[in-house]
Amino acid sequence: MTQALNIVWNPSEGIDLGFFVIRYYSLMFVIAFGLGWYLMKNIFERENESLEKLDSLFVWSVLATLIGARLGHVFFYDWEYFRNHLSEIILPFRLSPKFEFTGYQGLASHGAAISIIVAMYFYSRNILKRPLLWILDRIVIPVSSGAIFVRLGNFFNSEIVGKVTEFPFGIRFLHDYYSKADAVNATQIPNPKEAYTAIATNPKFANLLAQVPVKHPTQLYEAFCYVFVFAILFFLYWKTETRKKSGFLFGLFLVLLFSVRMVVESVKESQGGFESSLGLLSTGQWLSIPFILIGLYFIFTAEKPIKI
Repeated sequence: MTQALNIVWNPSEGIDLGFFVIRYYSLMFVIAFGLGWYLMKNIFERENESLEKLDSLFVWSVLATLIGARLGHVFFYDWEYFRNHLSEIILPFRLSPKFEFTGYQGLASHGAAISIIVAMYFYSRNILKRPLLWILDRIVIPVSSGAIFVRLGNFFNSEIVGKVTEFPFGIRFLHDYYSKADAVNATQIPNPKEAYTAIATNPKFANLLAQVPVKHPTQLYEAFCYVFVFAILFFLYWKTETRKKSGFLFGLFLVLLFSVRMVVESVKESQGGFESSLGLLSTGQWLSIPFILIGLYFIFTAEKPIKI
């Protein structure tokens, strides 16, 4: 049996400024969009494209990502619940059995991918005035970099965790196993933050810590792989003539990113959805297959466009 390193993940909610807490998950999104804007600015400058169109691209991309990711979660992973709670698709709270602020807890990358493609169609047609594949070949670079930070955000939130493992770098996700209420009840410490810390560090609660299973840090697996997806796309765009093959970078992005999803999903805990009815593969893997096939089509049909 491989000896685990007994890593216990007990993150704070965010950076406490006293009057306001900057949650790490939100911070990762801000970094992702900020870096994406910077990358596209450099791309627009290289392509002699007006930077006035960049602000519109930023707004379209942010809205498409958030709306698409939300709707993707609703329809792909949790429709059985939301079909009876339609208002909660839009509202960040539930009214029954009692009022509770929930936030937007479900975001699905497959939904975001579809929404971004649709948004880029209208953006390229109405604002950019260039072919759709021109913007798709370029926006996949910041999207792939953003995926890194989104998965880091999931890691800070202790969500989308992996299956139980004996892998030496497995992690005990304290917040995934114990809810705030569970931690308070188990330790009889009223403050959830202090309760979690006590379970993680106080020998008195060693039995509680021992109950937390060691799981694959699948968020880190994905983030690590996405670094290479971003690096490959970045290199091909800036250092080669590949960008002139219309659709190639977009296709390569789909193949690389969703192939990573296919592999990592195999050690990821079930996220629900329609996998129980289809079997064999997880919902995330079933959803990834069409993207990979579409990506292969664009890779093998990519041609250099007429100069514009």
